[in-house]
Amino acid sequence: MLDHIFLTVSDINRSVLFYEKTLAPLGIRERFDYDGKNGPAGHPDLKGFGENGRLFFWLREGVADSHAAHIGFAAKNRGQVDAAYAAAIATGATDSGAPAIRPYYGPRYYAANVLDPDGYSLEFVYKNWQHT
Repeated sequence: MLDHIFLTVSDINRSVLFYEKTLAPLGIRERFDYDGKNGPAGHPDLKGFGENGRLFFWLREGVADSHAAHIGFAAKNRGQVDAAYAAAIATGATDSGAPAIRPYYGPRYYAANVLDPDGYSLEFVYKNWQHT
């Protein structure tokens, strides 16, 4: 299981606003700003996102490489998938797969895909046999 991920974005303020609105329907509403000066030499400033007291998704500013990551966010139901997709599109994401069953992964794999402002591939996914 992953504990956390850092994603490098080209415009930190734009990305913070995008992810605040996009992740909220998934229950990911907690935010924390980490000052890199508090870490070891060269540690970046970070903008963290999480839920239930656990921060696991972090943004840092730099040169974005949209081919460097695909990130899947677990939803608790299909409604959360739909809401996260709608929030992302409303906040400037590019559609790369409207909410639907993805039969090539399985008959109960429900997901939606977007590209964030830096072109990173995001997936909001509900697997009723895993995400309850």
